[in-house]
Amino acid sequence: MQTKDEVFATIRTMMVDMFELDEAKITLDAHLYDDLDIDSIDAVDMVVELKKLTGKKIQPEDFKAVRTVSDVVDVVVELVA
Repeated sequence: MQTKDEVFATIRTMMVDMFELDEAKITLDAHLYDDLDIDSIDAVDMVVELKKLTGKKIQPEDFKAVRTVSDVVDVVVELVA
């Protein structure tokens, strides 16, 4: 099982690759929409990529409360636990 730090590092790398974001801006406290300009279409793309990474289907209701990078990490950690 991966640690929360390892999951965060994987998600950060994925976000840099997918959305061409500055790695320094991707912190656990970064708000997906306000800080990183990730809109709902980007969020769907991210869910698809997370499914590939985890091998698990992410339910839309699991992702509704996601607002920050930390929230994304928490969802992934819970999925792979």
